[in-house]
Amino acid sequence: MGLSAFPAISEVSPQEAWDILEREPTTRLIDVRTRAEWGFVGVPDIGELNQETIFVEWASYPHMSANPQFGAEVLKALNGDIPDKLLFLCRSGVRSLHAAHAVADVLSGCGRPVQCINIAEGFEGDLDRKGQRGQLNGWKLRGLAWRQS
Repeated sequence: MGLSAFPAISEVSPQEAWDILEREPTTRLIDVRTRAEWGFVGVPDIGELNQETIFVEWASYPHMSANPQFGAEVLKALNGDIPDKLLFLCRSGVRSLHAAHAVADVLSGCGRPVQCINIAEGFEGDLDRKGQRGQLNGWKLRGLAWRQS
């Protein structure tokens, strides 16, 4: 099924995502990267906003197999408290876009439309001319709070 079959997903920059989390404390941040990425690259630290990031893998390392239980795991992590907005973060904004579509589809199918928003640039940002991340854009490069996990 193509992405066009899913509800529309908007995108924001990492800074705009931070601003939304700061202004709207019921909004939740879902990091869909792998456990390896969380452990070796770091995680967003939204503690100063009195928030905690939700961590659910969209795909598992090393095979990067899609997580067939992703939607259910997100709902479980929300513990029945489904906010009006969910922000999705991955390394560069690609996996998180797919994850946002999947969750929007699940919630829409349950009669609970939620604004699912992809964080463009992701945690590490786009590849530069040398094929490296972390030099052009992304959550970390924009100076937003993060920590090693």
